[in-house]
Amino acid sequence: MKFLKLLFLSSLFLTVFQSYSQIKVDQITYKVHDHFITTTIGYPVTGTFMSEGKKEPIVQLNPDGSGIFQFEDLTKENIVWGIECTEEGVPTFKEGFNSATYTFWYRDKNKEDWNYTQFSIHFNKKKMFIMGERMKDYEDYNEMQKQYSK
Repeated sequence: MKFLKLLFLSSLFLTVFQSYSQIKVDQITYKVHDHFITTTIGYPVTGTFMSEGKKEPIVQLNPDGSGIFQFEDLTKENIVWGIECTEEGVPTFKEGFNSATYTFWYRDKNKEDWNYTQFSIHFNKKKMFIMGERMKDYEDYNEMQKQYSK
């Protein structure tokens, strides 16, 4: 009986451990260097980014790593995107004063060449920026969890 309990607890532990470690990491090549990207960084990255006071042009990021990049002339490009991370899926960033800056990778869905630009999170303002100009407001997951656990 003790063996069955131990087997059950072991399998439960492994199942829980694997379900929390399912961060998808993709390997890309830019010029001759390999990079790793993910769409999961612990903040709500997905959504629509736009310049303040404007409805277009936009950058739309979907949870599955697809999206839309709209240029200044309002033409749209279907993209694949990700944020640079380690091979294990840990996002790489530079810490600033109440901010973090990441490398945002994207490419046309029908092409092979990757492009990159800056992605930043400004914690006090609760805003995210792509290319320093297109932004969206966000709710911090950690703060929301603290409110619900009270």
